[in-house]
Amino acid sequence: MPSGRTHDRITLYALPLIAGVTFWQTRSSNVTLLVAGGFLFGGLMFGPDLDIYSVQFQRWGFLRWIWLPYQKSLRHRSFLSHGPIIGTILRILYLGCLLAILTILVLVIAEKLWNLSFTWQDLGGTVGRSLVNYDTEYIALFLGLELGAMSHSLSDWGGSAYKRFQKQGFRGLFPSRKLKKRKIVRSGIRRSKPKK
Repeated sequence: MPSGRTHDRITLYALPLIAGVTFWQTRSSNVTLLVAGGFLFGGLMFGPDLDIYSVQFQRWGFLRWIWLPYQKSLRHRSFLSHGPIIGTILRILYLGCLLAILTILVLVIAEKLWNLSFTWQDLGGTVGRSLVNYDTEYIALFLGLELGAMSHSLSDWGGSAYKRFQKQGFRGLFPSRKLKKRKIVRSGIRRSKPKK
């Protein structure tokens, strides 16, 4: 498994390639900026290693405590943290729920202290319209976050595969198939369990 610095180098070296390919495909500077920004954020601060005390976790500074429940609920390198698409979606939902709770608290306090007049239906409508009107931007940002996370997961997988290759040769690159036969012990005689 590569170190945190190696993951950072991979992210920074791949950034021009990601930005160039995105601009070549979309011809949009806004979409390119969102994909590249999401890639950078996903690779440096929002990647799969938030499930352990890692460089990514430490970069959150005094806000890193918000990731402690996430760490306690997932084991390192599980499919839910390092899996393609599902890991990024889970982190977005986790952070989004925390931000939504914080926003609601701030709005309730502001409503009580400063007599702001708004309705929760208006707020919901505004958020809904934002999701519909800026769907391309949200997809571009998600794609950038996912690419940043996948660069991390792929380098982990590649590093582990390389170590297995060094130890076992080509056999190390393929999943091992250890057949375990169940034995039934009867009257001191060991027999294999019949196949169904």
